[in-house]
Amino acid sequence: MDEQVELPRVLQQLWGIEGPARPGPKPAFHLSDIGQAAIRLADTGGLAAVSMSKVAAELGFTTMSLYRYVDSKDDLYAVMLEEAFGEAPEPVAGQDWRGRITRWAEAFRDSLRQHPWILQVPVSEPPLSPNQLGWMESALQAFDGTPLTANERLSSMLLVNIYVRGTMQLTLSMLTQTPEEAATAGRQYNQRLRLLATEDRFPAIAAGVQQPNSVADLDVDFEDDGFRDGLETVLDGIQARIDRQPSTDREG
Repeated sequence: MDEQVELPRVLQQLWGIEGPARPGPKPAFHLSDIGQAAIRLADTGGLAAVSMSKVAAELGFTTMSLYRYVDSKDDLYAVMLEEAFGEAPEPVAGQDWRGRITRWAEAFRDSLRQHPWILQVPVSEPPLSPNQLGWMESALQAFDGTPLTANERLSSMLLVNIYVRGTMQLTLSMLTQTPEEAATAGRQYNQRLRLLATEDRFPAIAAGVQQPNSVADLDVDFEDDGFRDGLETVLDGIQARIDRQPSTDREG
């Protein structure tokens, strides 16, 4: 006999599973209303701006009333993430695995660009909410047609996920800057790097920044171009793993 699985109340709500009725008046808000209110606060002031009392005030009711919907701030974060990500991107007909996972990675990146506070949310367990599982399913299905096993698809998906999160974490401060501020900061960094990364001590760094076409001298969007270049390197590694597999059912 299968062991009965117990779900936290917030997951029951997100999945539309009927849990035990709570005493008191009928709920006046949907869980998504709470998530959207919290997102508005976080988009304006970062995750630190989100508290149970501030979300309650945003919705026009008391903090204690909010606990009728979510039991803790961690539950509130789960609702926020569900609302912020929304549904996973749909695959485009005719794309190979590389095109599909690239589309997924860029959509993930765009979500983080729109809501940088997502990177500040503590990750205590793998995703279990509907939309987040939808994103996981979409990434795993991107490898359809390849000889990768289920575990290999999972590790490949995690590799891409970590790359996107890591890249966006490094550029998090840039997301709050104007293009002019970002350009000024980039030039200043490059100038200081040229001064400090001398050829005798850091020859590999100096080789990149001392040449005329260094970062400060090129008119390109390094957030986009650098992201795609790094992603291509990650996907090259996955392709190498695919190439080591038997050729049966291999997608090019």
